[in-house]
Amino acid sequence: MQPRRQREANSHLTISKGAPPASAATPGRFAWVALGLVILGYAGLSYYSNSNPDAKGLAAALSIGPVLLVGTVLLWRWTRPSIALPIAALVVAGLYYYWGLIERNYEWADLVQQCGAYTLVAVSFARTLLPGHIPLCTQLAVKLHGALSPLETAFTRRATLAWAVFYMVMSAAIVALFFTVSRSTWSLFVNFGTFGLIAIACLADAAIRHTMLPRRPGGGLLALLRQAFIG
Repeated sequence: MQPRRQREANSHLTISKGAPPASAATPGRFAWVALGLVILGYAGLSYYSNSNPDAKGLAAALSIGPVLLVGTVLLWRWTRPSIALPIAALVVAGLYYYWGLIERNYEWADLVQQCGAYTLVAVSFARTLLPGHIPLCTQLAVKLHGALSPLETAFTRRATLAWAVFYMVMSAAIVALFFTVSRSTWSLFVNFGTFGLIAIACLADAAIRHTMLPRRPGGGLLALLRQAFIG
């Protein structure tokens, strides 16, 4: 038999090996917090610049900033540096030359950015409802739970349709409000109101799902969002 102290030492060693370190989830949580702060900061600056006539330069930069960021990342990933750098230089030169025009018409770029983003999300849901495709919500549920029952498959298909309609209505509302309300009110809606509506829609989706479908372990709203964004 092993001495008592040795057994205790071995047991502590086994526990320390089996349990993940407390800091293992820290990078992931930090990334989510950082992303939330960036989005909140962007929304706040966008609302301020759209409500302040003296901040047109900032408003113009924010209206084209996300498009330039995405374009730069894609350009860098899809081409060689010898091609990406000259193209980036041409874009910078074009921005410098036409900056006055961009600053005077930044609200149209803002409209295209906001409306385009939600339309793209709506199309991403809608296209998976076509024959020969698997609905997007069904794909997420399968990754999260494995094989689905016929009831769950039917529900996730209807949920995909509902989300497609929701984002198309959101896009249409953005366009309608752009032409009917003040600039500051429109900015308040697109920068803060849309996130509130999305949060309400997520909660409604979760409530309906928990009412109509049997619960599964590890299938909460946070787990679904994590699967949708990071896989």
